Amino acid sequence: MKEAYCYIVECSDGTLYTGWTTDLQRRVAAHNAGRGARYTKTRRPVVLVYVEPQPDRSTALKRERAIKKLPRAKKKQLIENMSQVES
Repeated sequence: MKEAYCYIVECSDGTLYTGWTTDLQRRVAAHNAGRGARYTKTRRPVVLVYVEPQPDRSTALKRERAIKKLPRAKKKQLIENMSQVES
């Protein structure tokens, strides 16, 4: 099974978009080229602000759905917690 990633990008208007992929660099580049998703097409450029590795596509899709249901404040908390781990 191929590793997958659940991610959040911050759009130029400050909104957050959650998705999943098996290739993060390609996916973020696609978003910034206007091919990633209808939502991000008019909100470029996007910046990758959160990444969560998942063991497979199915798990990544489930996690994406769970994150999308979170209120914005909880998503910001996920992003902040990841930033603290990187520091």
